Amino acid sequence: MIELFTAENAAALVTLTLLEIVLGIDNIVVLAIITGKLPPERQAFARNLGLALAMIMRILLLLSLNWLMSVTEPLFHLSFAGWEHGISLRDIILVVGGVFLLVKATYEIHDKMEGAGDHGAGHRRTTSFSSAITQIVAMDLIFSLDSVITAVGMAQHIPVMVTAIVIAVGVMFIFAAAISRFVEKHPTIKMLALAFLLLIGFVLIADGLGSHVPKGYIYTAMAFSLGVEAINIRLIAATRRRDEHRIRGEYEKKD
Repeated sequence: MIELFTAENAAALVTLTLLEIVLGIDNIVVLAIITGKLPPERQAFARNLGLALAMIMRILLLLSLNWLMSVTEPLFHLSFAGWEHGISLRDIILVVGGVFLLVKATYEIHDKMEGAGDHGAGHRRTTSFSSAITQIVAMDLIFSLDSVITAVGMAQHIPVMVTAIVIAVGVMFIFAAAISRFVEKHPTIKMLALAFLLLIGFVLIADGLGSHVPKGYIYTAMAFSLGVEAINIRLIAATRRRDEHRIRGEYEKKD
């Protein structure tokens, strides 16, 4: 047990924890979208349950390393016009998850576009709690698989991997609610989050078919888009304040 506290393991723990937090961004975006369709009083519970299930699933996968390594072994091969790739269980899970995200994001975008002319909260569509949890569990499995495979590649000791995952999920617990509220409060941010889901879906499918896209590119694009949108939100708020001040001044002059 003492060897777990070596400098090498401490460095692996810090690095892996930071990486798991970054990889958890996908999970939080999906959670925000799925739980946003629930009644407000059930959203927090669904988010916390989803994160708890994500942590449990990751730990169970780590404790079944033999099975985890087998999911990367090809079950069959596909070839087309010079392209060839061995399809493993992991690839199948990633492709199915990618298709699910594409369908989910497309449906949500269509729902928002069709409902853009509706007025009042009564037009807000909700989903059932069981349906939301089923979707969360399915996405947890997909994201957990990649997260745990990454952990296994970076650390040598299971306790180090488990500790990193627990810390990362703890950080997600802290920020998930604030991120979900922010996404729900700003319609443009929610549309951007749905666009991210489309992007993540395409990346999962590409990865499952053997074309790996470095996650750094994806997160850089997401960070840049969020930065631009944050500037837009501040600009709109400043413009609204100036207009309100001008209108108030015109009314005061008339009086």
